[in-house]
Amino acid sequence: MKQRSHILVVDDQPDNLLVMEDALAVEYDVHPATSGEEAMMYLAAGGRADLILLDVVMPGLDGFEVCRLLKASDSTCYIPIMFLTGLDRPEDEEMGFSLGAEDFIHKPISPPVVRARVRTHLALSRATRALQRRNADLELLVAERTAEISEQSRRLVSSKQEVIAAQAATITAFCALAEARDNETGNHIRRTQHYVRLLAETLRQHPRFREQLSEEVIQLLFKSAPLHDVGKVATPDAILLKRGKLTAEEWVIMRQHCEYGRNAILQAELALGTVETGSFLRYAAEIAYSHHERWDGSGYPQGLAGDDIPLSARLMAVADVYDALISRRVYKPPFSHEDAVRMICEERGLHFDPDIVEAMLRQAGEFARIARDFRDEPEDDLLRRAAPSVPVPPKS
Repeated sequence: MKQRSHILVVDDQPDNLLVMEDALAVEYDVHPATSGEEAMMYLAAGGRADLILLDVVMPGLDGFEVCRLLKASDSTCYIPIMFLTGLDRPEDEEMGFSLGAEDFIHKPISPPVVRARVRTHLALSRATRALQRRNADLELLVAERTAEISEQSRRLVSSKQEVIAAQAATITAFCALAEARDNETGNHIRRTQHYVRLLAETLRQHPRFREQLSEEVIQLLFKSAPLHDVGKVATPDAILLKRGKLTAEEWVIMRQHCEYGRNAILQAELALGTVETGSFLRYAAEIAYSHHERWDGSGYPQGLAGDDIPLSARLMAVADVYDALISRRVYKPPFSHEDAVRMICEERGLHFDPDIVEAMLRQAGEFARIARDFRDEPEDDLLRRAAPSVPVPPKS
């Protein structure tokens, strides 16, 4: 039997409490409180509340003060709070949201509206808590794997070749996590790392990139590229594998894979003790965190623009989007090689660094070869439609 959620309703008017109980009692366990003090005592005594409906204007502790106290406490800060109020000034809503409230419902109360808002915020709260638990599990798993690798790394200090082997072992462990989590993309991570290396080698003598793209850096970019989506380990299956369009709330959770991927890699840096000396995982962290940034500043998670986006992430953006376009997904068929190149050209200077797009165009035939060599299915017609080369279109 499905466990019922608990709703704490706080209002100093008994009639309002009755209205809320009538509206919610069929689906939820409703706990009324006639003052802010009573609500705080209920929670302090261990009373359950999965969501709080809170009046603002009350004698004693008003709703704003109750919200401030609850959000300041580790034991109650996670509980979503919706204000029930007759106040309709913008500054009142600004105050409530600044204190951490999730929503405002204005009096007089409409029961269907209340039920819909409660349902939405409970679902979002459950998803957020599940993501937090999954992230905690991920951090534990990364810590365990990193501890094992750290022990191996301490033994591999006698030569440069041994140090390179330690680096590869660390990245391979992360790659194993990424592949085990997302089995839909097949050879996607292998193709993208080859695209990244090809772009970097093509741009190595370019005046903008010459100082950044040494042979050692290019090799690290090649090794780090497979970790671009490692943060998806923390994304719930219901969102990661969804066949339909994601909701706005689901997109918020999906976008967090950038932050979780970077955090997992930074944790590995700390465990390996390489932060102060310049970690070989630097590029992996940059790629995981910033590969969804856009040249025009409209990407995420930081909204960076132009050269503020790390070069490693700009290279990854072109490689990742090209491969996503030519690959079959549960939500779309594959585009042809020509169409994928054309669509990337159309985003030159918008989504992508223009010079990196130019490098891709010079190597379009090699992109097609890499896609063919590492295709997901031997019989796949993914590249049958691809021409051996694509003429470079004029700059717009």
